[in-house]
Amino acid sequence: MAITQEESKLKAIELREKDGVFSVLWTKSSEGSDTDWRGFADECGLSVELTAHPDADGNRTVVVGFNSAVMAFYRINVPAVSQEETAAMVKLQAETRLPLPAEQMELAWRADHVKNGQVGVTIAAARKEPLQRFVESVRSLEPEKIMLDCEGTVKAWRTFFAGDERNAVVVSMATQNTQVCLVVDGRLNNAVVLDMGADDFAAEAVEEQTQTFERFIQDMRSVLELFGYAEQAELPVFVLSDGDAAYVSIVSSLRSAGLNARVALPDVKELRVSNEIGVEGVYEYRVPIGLGLMALEAREDELNIFEHLYHPAWKEEKKHWLYSPKVTCAIAVVMLVLLVVLSYAVDVASPGAIEKRLSASGSEADINLLMQRQKLIKVVAQQRPDLLDLLGQVTASGDSGIKLENFHFKKGQPVTINGQASNNDQLYKFEKSLQDRSSIKNVKRSSSPDAKTKKLKFTMTFHYKSFTK
Repeated sequence: MAITQEESKLKAIELREKDGVFSVLWTKSSEGSDTDWRGFADECGLSVELTAHPDADGNRTVVVGFNSAVMAFYRINVPAVSQEETAAMVKLQAETRLPLPAEQMELAWRADHVKNGQVGVTIAAARKEPLQRFVESVRSLEPEKIMLDCEGTVKAWRTFFAGDERNAVVVSMATQNTQVCLVVDGRLNNAVVLDMGADDFAAEAVEEQTQTFERFIQDMRSVLELFGYAEQAELPVFVLSDGDAAYVSIVSSLRSAGLNARVALPDVKELRVSNEIGVEGVYEYRVPIGLGLMALEAREDELNIFEHLYHPAWKEEKKHWLYSPKVTCAIAVVMLVLLVVLSYAVDVASPGAIEKRLSASGSEADINLLMQRQKLIKVVAQQRPDLLDLLGQVTASGDSGIKLENFHFKKGQPVTINGQASNNDQLYKFEKSLQDRSSIKNVKRSSSPDAKTKKLKFTMTFHYKSFTK
């Protein structure tokens, strides 16, 4: 069972798989603008008691979709190294791109296949606060997973809209907004939500319709440029459709603008649906159907942005008998008795024994030398540069309008950062905030306007403690 929110309406489906055939058992949408998750779950026959103990409800799995409109996606390339080293590099590079300090953000990432010793990585990021609010709104449902709705869109496109492993752009239009997903090698690579939807194309006035189509074409060109496809004609653009003529007009306008656009209708040969649902229903419930398919496959490579924020209570594993409170208390009592006995023995026997050991191990000068070496190791460790701390200070000094693009650190050289700002005032505040930090000195900047983005490109150099002098 999958539940998602599309604009101000909740949608749910129950999907079953048997012998490789998928069946939609039922679909349901909330009335009006009701977004009460718990009340809607009750209407769908999903009680809190059943979700807390899934075995009592057969093999039903419940997943919830999160609106990815608040997400930001980034693409980076890292060397092909171990999982742990990749995670460290992803975190380091992501923090230079985030608009807020790392402690206020949540990250999820997914690596591609190795190519020429490099690995492409998709990073999904979002502010922690809205994610936490969403968790609280759906916690009573005890879903097994909270998944990104854009991943459900891509899965539905691949399964029922003739999608494949090629690179493509998938356009999924709602009434008031449009989700645009970049698919690379059959997986979500990037996603953007436009503030235009099907209702905007329903205007009767010809002039108003023309303006809407022109704005949509311009938005799509900007999105394709953001995705890194300068040659827009080479990338197929699939507009998901239920057969309505409006989608044909939208595709025609995109094709006339030079985009390789085409209509994608659902093919339900492998999906059993009731007469009440039909092709239109499959299109309407494409996102929860896609998430349901992902849940049935039980793959672990989705972008799990809620990994550190949500764990269903019923999924907690039974603890080993060693973790039993009674056993733990008994062990603690025995350990305490042994500690008392050993402490007494050490108090009585240690002075003489320690002196004999030290005398046997070497002279007093050797012992002093050993202690001085340990102190020196500690001092050296304390003098190492903390690059994560430095990145955190730089990120915290700028507001959301400051976008960092490059960071260079090398001992004996000033730190160099590159980025862009919306205006001079914003850049001046960023410079002053850096200068006010005790560990950063001699901040110098240069800037120039970018003709394409209309923003200020800047370069700043500064000294960090004593490492860069």
